[in-house]
Amino acid sequence: MKKQLFILGAVTIIGLSGCGNNSNGSDSDSKKESNQAEMDHSNMNKSEMDHSKMNHSTSSEVPEGLQEAKNPKYKVGSQAIMKADHMKGMDGAEATIVGAYDTTAYVVDYTPTTGGEKVTNHKWVIQEEIKDADDKNLKPGTEVTLEADHMKGMKGAKATIDSAEKTTVYMVDYTPTTGGEKVKNHKWVTESELSAK
Repeated sequence: MKKQLFILGAVTIIGLSGCGNNSNGSDSDSKKESNQAEMDHSNMNKSEMDHSKMNHSTSSEVPEGLQEAKNPKYKVGSQAIMKADHMKGMDGAEATIVGAYDTTAYVVDYTPTTGGEKVTNHKWVIQEEIKDADDKNLKPGTEVTLEADHMKGMKGAKATIDSAEKTTVYMVDYTPTTGGEKVKNHKWVTESELSAK
């Protein structure tokens, strides 16, 4: 019995030490960003990448130049119900609005810099997270380089724009409807993916 517990403990430690994160060096960011969140793109097929083992960044940092929304439908500190399904447990979850910003949100396909299969229909990357996008309207099919680091292997990845939506995007905290730890500073949810509580 003791031997089994020792082996289980060793496997757990090895498993935890192998988890990646998107830390920029600080311990607090490292702890925040080690939270795992399962991705569940509703239109995934078997040839698309399985996000269930990928770490999702929980940093509250926003890209330089991103403008706070002057009159967002959902005010910072208020609650709303999410109608998005980017991640398991998101649809129907109660979200607390952490930030609201006016920008263009893009759905993109990209191949992670860390290797692996192409990620398709990733929601969302915003204008300020695309290298040299400035204020250009990027059309579907445009090839770009991502500066977003929501997920491991995203920053610096080559991507193709699938679609664009000029909108208010929100950073939110929520507890998944599937249970588990609270997700902090999720980037991004669009205004159309929220409804009044």
